[in-house]
Amino acid sequence: MEPGLFTPVFTGLLVGLGLIVAIGAQNAFVLRQGLLREHVVPVILVCALSDVILIAAGVLGLGTLISQSPVLIRIATWGGAGFLLVYAGLALRRAMAPESLRPAANEGNSLRAVVVAALLFTWLNPHVYLDTVVLFGSLSASYDGAGRVAFWCGGSLASIAWFSLLGGGARFLAPLFSRPVSWRILDLAIAAVMVAIAISLLWGAAA
Repeated sequence: MEPGLFTPVFTGLLVGLGLIVAIGAQNAFVLRQGLLREHVVPVILVCALSDVILIAAGVLGLGTLISQSPVLIRIATWGGAGFLLVYAGLALRRAMAPESLRPAANEGNSLRAVVVAALLFTWLNPHVYLDTVVLFGSLSASYDGAGRVAFWCGGSLASIAWFSLLGGGARFLAPLFSRPVSWRILDLAIAAVMVAIAISLLWGAAA
């Protein structure tokens, strides 16, 4: 790597980690799949590659288009809020149903269903567009051609590293989740996070 490109790569990495490492719907989903050890690699790939594509779109200038289109933002907001509320209901139902508290009872989801869920958590989340496309696009404007590519590489590396760590490292928490009460707490927390994010999205759209 050329010495002059280290700064944009490192900056992109820090920005990416700052935006991704937070309690959110997508991270909660990846964590749960990692704990279940169910289609973990495809989930990681979907989430990480989606970020790579979205950050690239922002660096290439799509962020300006989205930021100037309230209609697109509103559609994504209402669609994402609806999906989050539905998933919150499913998580709450799992927490309230005794038979769903055993890890084995939650396994058996098809690869297609899990991948579709991962795609929905990523592409129906307006915050993803604002963070990856709009924010990364704005910050990349201060770099030249090669610098922008380096900035994109740093942000992409952050996503790949984080989702790999979150999904793959969840197995080390497996002993804690050998007890049904742990799954109840996790699903209740997931439901609360989904509802909170959905409300914040709807509140912002109504403001």
